[in-house]
Amino acid sequence: MSRPAPLRALLPVLALLGVAVLAGCANREEPAEPAPGDAAFPVTVRAEGAPAVTLEKRPERIVSLSPSATETLFAVGAGQQVVAVDNQSTHPPQAPRTDLSGLNLDPEAILAHSPDLVVVSADRENQLTGALGKAGVRTLVLPDARTLQAAYDQFALVGTATGHADEGADLARRTREDIEKIVADTPKPNPPLTYYHELDPTYYTTTSATFIGQVYGLFGLVNIADGDDPNASGGYPQLSAERILRANPDLIFLADTNCCGQNAETVAARPGWDTLDAVKEGRVYPLNDDVASRWSPRVVDLVHAVADAVRGAGS
Repeated sequence: MSRPAPLRALLPVLALLGVAVLAGCANREEPAEPAPGDAAFPVTVRAEGAPAVTLEKRPERIVSLSPSATETLFAVGAGQQVVAVDNQSTHPPQAPRTDLSGLNLDPEAILAHSPDLVVVSADRENQLTGALGKAGVRTLVLPDARTLQAAYDQFALVGTATGHADEGADLARRTREDIEKIVADTPKPNPPLTYYHELDPTYYTTTSATFIGQVYGLFGLVNIADGDDPNASGGYPQLSAERILRANPDLIFLADTNCCGQNAETVAARPGWDTLDAVKEGRVYPLNDDVASRWSPRVVDLVHAVADAVRGAGS
């Protein structure tokens, strides 16, 4: 009958086994940590009035051909994923602006930037979506927001589509709360004030049926362009000088200061406009053209400007 080997005789063997086990653990690769936001993918998103799009993974090379979308992308924290924006995307300053056009969509020029996601405000008959899809590139359509709620929804959607869902939801919430507070802190004049919002010196304007018109409506302002049907001309009619003079609006807002050099002085110099109460009483308000034409997070700046005008008229 053999006797068991003494424990001290087994120690060298056990030590070698331990080294082998440790080496095996060291050589075994640990699962890679997912990149921030990757856990939320694949995800399907759809803006109101647009087709749904499914994103299998977080996009890392985004081309934005919509100035409003560009601002929102940076606001939700996806700026580092943006590799190119269109020639009208003027904000924020660090956005990689190019000569791409959001109006004349050129698939070949877009693909030159090697995107994995392209964001546009419109895609007629899904022509761009089809062309880019052949190259494996997804297209996200974010139509013009017709209401503040639609804008809030797009903020959250952009966050979800780019792997920043929490940031997108927070941006929507903060924007809504900021606007609600500004409106609540601004006394509504009684009777309501009338206003004219100018898009260019040929008297194109907006009605209360538009996104911009809804902002004015928050303060109970009455739009002189509404007439019998605020939806006529898609909410963007061209008025005559005679109609504006006849309406004699209490407030005049100029959204053609950057594009067309309009200001209180140029307005007062128009034939007959020096008789308007808004001109005589200093209630002509220049706006930043871009802020006054986009459904971006900077809509809060527009709400501030309108609130200041309403307070000034009531003082």
